[in-house]
Amino acid sequence: MNLDLTHKTAIVCGSTQGIGRASAVELALLGANVTLMARNEASLQETLSALDTSKGQTHRYLVADFASTTSVKNAIDAYLAEFPEVHILVNNTGGPSGGPIIDAAPEQFLATFEMHLVNNQLLAQAVVPAMKKAGFGRIINIISTSVKQPIVGLGVSNTIRWAVASWAKTLSLEIGKFGITVNNVLPGYTKTGRLESVNKMRAQATGKTVEEIATQLETEIPIGRFAEAEEVAAAVAFLCSPAAAAISGINLPVDGGKTSSL
Repeated sequence: MNLDLTHKTAIVCGSTQGIGRASAVELALLGANVTLMARNEASLQETLSALDTSKGQTHRYLVADFASTTSVKNAIDAYLAEFPEVHILVNNTGGPSGGPIIDAAPEQFLATFEMHLVNNQLLAQAVVPAMKKAGFGRIINIISTSVKQPIVGLGVSNTIRWAVASWAKTLSLEIGKFGITVNNVLPGYTKTGRLESVNKMRAQATGKTVEEIATQLETEIPIGRFAEAEEVAAAVAFLCSPAAAAISGINLPVDGGKTSSL
């Protein structure tokens, strides 16, 4: 099975923590040149130093704030002007705050739509020409199992994640003929800062401790535990590999079997 990404260049968004960082580490281990993209330069530099270089890889980073589409567009345009070769794009950024959907202000939907879908569109438009030229491209969107089964208390996130999944499926139909695949990885409960913040929100709402909330959630997962960020990253890396060339337009849950739908 060909998992070799030597001489391939990947841009990984939200790559200083959690699943984004784990994905960057995994892609580098497969030989890719990795360009990190996030807003905190100190964290970017620290993550950069943790990436494997044993295959002669060259790693870089971009400073961009995903709360600003202008920041993202300016960063990617400047990068591509200097380094035009891109084979892999991993779209990943943090989710919005939780709460009942009926209480969400319209502005929350608009801001989340821009942070996720609009930024994904800007980045795809920027890198797809290089992928077409190379005859090889991988676009991976790290979304959520809410695409298949809405999560109570995350109404805004549920809404926008589904929109991203629909966007990705449409894109996969349009650019597959150029050797470019588009897939979504759907993490379930994963040991990240995002899960910690959601569990704290649930604890405050129910009067339970964070530990009680975590234990309750783990009982709902068939494998009996939360996923590790590295386990989600392994799925990302596989979908980026040459071995996954015939897989496109899918939603892949990495959730320990929790999602009830097929």
